[in-house]
Order: sequence, then structure tokens, then C-alpha cells
Amino acid sequence: MARRRNDQDVTARIRTTDPLAVRDELCRIFSRLYPRASTDVLERGVRDATRLYRGEYPGYATCDTGYHDLQHTLEVALAMARIMAGYQVLGRPPALTPALFRFGVLAALFHDAGYIRRTRDVAHDNGAEYTRVHVSRGARFLREYLPRLGMERFVSAAAPVLHFTGYERRVERIRVPDPVFRLLGNMLGSADIIAQMADRCYLEKCYERLYPEFVLGGIDRREREDGSEEIIFASAEDLIYRTPEFYRKARERLEEELGAAVRFAGAALNGHNLYVEAAEKNIQYADRMAKDGDLSGLRRRPPREGGPDEGDATASTGDSDSNARILEPDGPRAPRGA
Repeated sequence: MARRRNDQDVTARIRTTDPLAVRDELCRIFSRLYPRASTDVLERGVRDATRLYRGEYPGYATCDTGYHDLQHTLEVALAMARIMAGYQVLGRPPALTPALFRFGVLAALFHDAGYIRRTRDVAHDNGAEYTRVHVSRGARFLREYLPRLGMERFVSAAAPVLHFTGYERRVERIRVPDPVFRLLGNMLGSADIIAQMADRCYLEKCYERLYPEFVLGGIDRREREDGSEEIIFASAEDLIYRTPEFYRKARERLEEELGAAVRFAGAALNGHNLYVEAAEKNIQYADRMAKDGDLSGLRRRPPREGGPDEGDATASTGDSDSNARILEPDGPRAPRGA
């Protein structure tokens, strides 16, 4: 059993602050499923997403949202690939073609592109100010980007699929050009939720990074019908204390609204859904802190993209995580589900 570091994915194998490591894993998963298909689109997608977040993409500034950063994007892309791979392993109809798999990964890589400010933007000081409209902005980016990779046929699906990651539209009311894109949307929405909640530094990131984004984006409060203001999250501490409640709602969304697509991740990880297991460890720890009214256990130090892991720093759940490998399509072990 390998001890998971703060910059590693749920398998304790992939450094999710390293775009090349994630790219190689995405290509490995893809090539196991489609041995004769090219990985060029996946490689280009990771390269361009990295450029976008680092401020190297023409017309766009460097990502300045600490929570919705490149690491989060790479973690979601990895979770999306595993959910799709698990679905393929189980042999459910309709089968995902190589092109659909590529589109699913690209949707994950750019699902939060709407947080990135344009270089000519003088009206906003931080990308978090786009929180309420970031899905639509990301969809616009993806629609323009897909033809550059020869993926024009997926342009009409870009916005609907990305809206499965947002909350401004009810999932059942999202109109898709074909039923298979509802499947991919369910997968992407699931990957977005479970990847962040399974992050080893999820609670610390909520406290240090997500709450400030909520304030900048106006998500920490809302206006009542009578014009008065209602505080949703009074502080970073309040956000952590309410995280278990959010997780319960997230599980309902995963299971009911998003078609329980998260279960497919277990089929890709030797039958163990490491994402759900890691998320539940985080929530159990948050629940204990909420009951004690004490956040001194938030000791892990979230890594920065491209920087070295800063070590375990003991804390949050403080245990070893499974060192699993991706289940190959002809693997000998039957999946046990989520």
C-alpha cells in the first residue's frame, strides 16, 4: 500500500500537478481501449489546456482562481477518462467510439475555461467574478476550439454537455443533440464533483481557496425576493462546517440526477471506487471537525501547479490510500461496483 501524497490522484500513482504525467495516463487508458486509434487529440488537448491556464494561450490571461486551477482541471479529466473507461469495460450500450471518448476528455479539460479572463478584460480583477456564467463562457471557448482539432461534429454538443457541470439548469431540462451526449454529460458532471471531493487537500482548498472565490463571485450570499440579503456562507469556517451537508446533496445529484455514472469509475479501478472512498474520508473528517467546532485539523498544504509536493503535513484523514492500477478491458477481476 502506497501512502498518497498531496499532489497525487486517488491511485497514489499520478502527480496531478504535472500535465505530462496526466497526459500519459490519459493516453494509456485510451490506448488500452482503442489500440489502433491515435492519441494526438488527447495530447494536443492537454497541451492547450496547460497553455490556457498558464497564460500562454493567445488572448487569455493566466488563471487566477486558486481553487478552479489547472490541477483541478487535470483531476477532472483523469476522473472523466476513468468513468468512460469503466463504462466501456462493462460493455454497456451504446458503446463509446474513440471520437466520443476524445470529446469527453476535451470537455473535461475545458469545462472550467470560463474562469479564465481575456487579456483585454479590464472590467474584472479575478476570474472568480465569472462564477455565475463560467459554464456558458467555457462552452463558448470549447465550441471555438473543437474545429481546430478536426472535431467540428461535436460543436453542437459542447454547451449542453458542459452544462451538466453547472447548477443554473436542471439536468433533466438540458437538451442534447443525441442521447449519447446525455450519457457523456452525466459522466462529466460526476467527474467534476467526485474529482474535487476526492482531492487529498479538498478541505484545505475549500477553506483557503474556494471561499474567497465564492466571495468574489457573489456566491456567499443571495438576494431575497423582498430585496434583503441572505448570507449563504458566513466565513471559510462556515463553508467547512457545511461541507458534509453539501456532500449529501452531491450524492443525491450523483445518484439521481446524473444517472449514477460515478459507479463506472469503480469498474476502471479494479472494482474499487477510490474516488468515492477518498471523498467519504474527507467528509467524515469534516463532519468530526464540525461537531467539535475545531478546524485545527486542517494541516495539509495544497500543492501549487508545477511545484513539488509539500509532504503529508499529517492531518486530515491521515491514512494510506490504495495504490491501484487501471483495470484493463480483459482484466481477470470482475468489477464489484461503487
